[in-house]
Amino acid sequence: MKTKKYDHYKSVPKFPFQIGTKTRKPKSIAVVDEGNCTGCQVCVPFCPVDCIEVDDFSNGNYPINPVRIRYNECIGCSICAIVCTKLTWDAIHMIKIAEFESMFPDIEITNTFDKEDNNEVIEI
Repeated sequence: MKTKKYDHYKSVPKFPFQIGTKTRKPKSIAVVDEGNCTGCQVCVPFCPVDCIEVDDFSNGNYPINPVRIRYNECIGCSICAIVCTKLTWDAIHMIKIAEFESMFPDIEITNTFDKEDNNEVIEI
């Protein structure tokens, strides 16, 4: 059986055409443990939708600011959590969406993809 060139991406959700949009509400969300994050930013280039940034507004007294996830842009692919676990300090964890919404009731995770805009979805 011949495999396609990109079969290893089957487990990764479809990437939206435009940053800041997503095709569906994810099953899980990446959450940063600020106390465990060293601010190394190893995870930043691996995020396929560029939703990880340095937290300039962190409340802690950290020598290097930790990273933070823009939750409404996260597609739940878990690439950042895997990279963080394998290469650094295991500071990013995937949390099921129901658990996330109960932990953070003020944050609403929405599906910002609007079918009326006729945005293309990149198929891999």
